[in-house]
Amino acid sequence: MSFSGALRHGLAAARASVTALAEDLIASHAGDPLAERDPDFIRATQPAYSALADVYFRPKVRGLEHIPAEGPVLLVGNHSGGTLIADTFAFTYAFYEHFGADRPFHQLAHDLVFRVPGHGFLRKYGTVPASHEGARRALDSGAALLVYPGGDYDSYRPTSESAQVKLGGRSGFVRLALDAGVPIVPVVAIGGQETALFVTRGERLAKLLALDRLFRLKVLPVQLGPPFGVTVLDLPLRVPLPAQITVQVLPSLDLRERFGREPDEEEVYAAVTEQMQLALDRLAEERDLPVVGAIGPREENAQAMDAIVERSAAAGEAHEGTGGRQVEMHEPWPGYDAMRVPEIAKRVTAQAPVALAVVRGYEEAHKARVGVLKAVDRELARES
Repeated sequence: MSFSGALRHGLAAARASVTALAEDLIASHAGDPLAERDPDFIRATQPAYSALADVYFRPKVRGLEHIPAEGPVLLVGNHSGGTLIADTFAFTYAFYEHFGADRPFHQLAHDLVFRVPGHGFLRKYGTVPASHEGARRALDSGAALLVYPGGDYDSYRPTSESAQVKLGGRSGFVRLALDAGVPIVPVVAIGGQETALFVTRGERLAKLLALDRLFRLKVLPVQLGPPFGVTVLDLPLRVPLPAQITVQVLPSLDLRERFGREPDEEEVYAAVTEQMQLALDRLAEERDLPVVGAIGPREENAQAMDAIVERSAAAGEAHEGTGGRQVEMHEPWPGYDAMRVPEIAKRVTAQAPVALAVVRGYEEAHKARVGVLKAVDRELARES
């Protein structure tokens, strides 16, 4: 883009943003949140917003072709970065660039987001308060809907758990997709937990202060980051570190085609989180340094990610028309079957509980090597 073009986009975005801020300060927002999405505002601001994100977070958003080209779809993601969700912004800008501003697209957000002055631009991009009713209405309207089942529990997980999917057993998204009759598309991101040092969720203190009852908050997290050093719930102010963000979109899942006419919700939840965790493991392996991300190309990991994507798609195809009750088992990771016990035992020390369960199930069904099973059980006991 030429300098004059960049300047033109920047000025257009600035004018639209100032107008949105002024409207937000005087508007009551008492109407339908879904109706506040503004394609004209998106067209005016997305190029500049996206350019700023590209410079600061250097995002890579891959796999948008897995999202159905039209119609309602439930996008299920892992949540990172506290309230400063760089991966959500990166994905949203990429979504609109790929599909255009006219495609209905909404994102669910916690109620607290809408109590902060200046959130008007989020509404114009399609962000709506999180509720089952609002989510269902968005899908019934034909929109793509992005949800984060893990919520604040996932978003404020410690930085040491950056490469772990932490949905907290919240499987409501499965029932939502089944009731609305829409496919699920998993969306996995990494880098958000590197925008600060997330120390603790503060769950006990949140419970003691009854924050769940007062504000629907189950955490009172502590982070370390500029400019004040220590922040609690990102207050009084936190500037995110310029961590490189990577987002991977996985293949679409038609739940009834894959799992049968009456899918078991726990089985669907386990399958979705398994695929998300495997993909997140690969994204973690791509990163050379925190914040910096990958220094050089990672062809091997790219091939591994392709294998995960292919397995996910193939699993869905294998169950079409079969009633979906038998789940084909694949290697926990490419090359697993050729690995020796010590190699697998070393590898599982870096796996999340969901991935450990996958390894154990696969090993029991195939070689049932005692050394592997004991190594997995040790890690599971350590996680419990």
